[in-house]
Amino acid sequence: MTDFDATRAMFDLPEGIIYLDGNSLGPLPRSAAARVKAAIEDEWGGMLITAWNRAGWMEQPSRVGDRIGRLIGAGPGTVVAGDTLSIKVYQALAAALALRPDRRVVLSDTGNFPSDLYMAEGLLGQLGGGYTLRTVAPEAVASSIDDSVAALMLTEVDYRTGRLHDMAALTQAAHDAGAIAVWDLAHSAGAVPVDVAGADADFAVGCTYKFLNGGPGAPAFIYVAPRHADNALPALSGWLGHDAPFAFEPAYRPGRGVERMRVGTPPVLQMTALEAALDVWEDVDMADLRARSIELGERFIAGVERHCPQLRLVSPRDARQRGSQVSFAFDNGYAAMQALIARGVIGDFRAPDIMRFGITPLYLGEADIDRAVAILAEIMAGGLWDRPEYHRRAAVT
Repeated sequence: MTDFDATRAMFDLPEGIIYLDGNSLGPLPRSAAARVKAAIEDEWGGMLITAWNRAGWMEQPSRVGDRIGRLIGAGPGTVVAGDTLSIKVYQALAAALALRPDRRVVLSDTGNFPSDLYMAEGLLGQLGGGYTLRTVAPEAVASSIDDSVAALMLTEVDYRTGRLHDMAALTQAAHDAGAIAVWDLAHSAGAVPVDVAGADADFAVGCTYKFLNGGPGAPAFIYVAPRHADNALPALSGWLGHDAPFAFEPAYRPGRGVERMRVGTPPVLQMTALEAALDVWEDVDMADLRARSIELGERFIAGVERHCPQLRLVSPRDARQRGSQVSFAFDNGYAAMQALIARGVIGDFRAPDIMRFGITPLYLGEADIDRAVAILAEIMAGGLWDRPEYHRRAAVT
């Protein structure tokens, strides 16, 4: 059994804060600062450029990729870390389309994260030739997959509502229609059990600064199914995706397997913080995490619905169809969230009216959930959210 008291002790959480926003930015692991300090002083400072070899900087993206792979059901050598999620979306989708050159439709849903859709629009615009991005309601995805679809591009967990797609079923439907399946795991890696290999996904991408707690700007990752690894075209053919980067050949020659999906120089300090964060997961069983997440999520929903009738649940009521977040709608949700934050309960807001709460068992327990509900109930009952300072929008919501 996973010891969640032990995992909680591995985070440096501010005194008096109940943190319900790990679905947006995970908190600081206690070991990260010392690990990064050592990388700065002992490796960068003491080894200078020789640290690329002596400290293992050049292999870091693959080493970290394998550790992430364990959490998403990917085999060794099939995941590599680096760059940003948007870049990895672009790479995966471009590779998927190149595998189906006779088709012109990318199918996604209206609940997908806008950045993924933006990257698809940009890529399809550059390709020309009649490519189309088709978006449908999340519940209509399965019935919309046909033989015109080149790639199915979905985020497994909806960033607003927490709605959970059935990866295995939709991937099978895509394959039955001859399409390639690309999955974004931004809100599922480290939140729910994921099995990209078992689900037969073709490509998967994700970020590491949410549930994986890698820190602001932590690098993204990409998974490529072994059957595609040596023929997927990386599109962004960066020098570290070259088969021999330090041969400095004038023409690009893709690297072996998933290594070809590397693009730029690894962000060593950010990746070092991520390595420290991944230590937390060494003794975590994802089935235990999922069970605990559901318990806490159900407790939160029951409390909010009992004490805050002004709020409307927009996440699926069935926990099996929900990721590790709970969302409620309220017309003045932004102001209510600011009032909560002012009283030490941190969640976040997504337009137009959604209050999001991340349920992260690594560092949350029943007492945190109950206290958060009690504070929210006080705010709602007393209309404490309706103060001018709570209505002023900040740059980040």
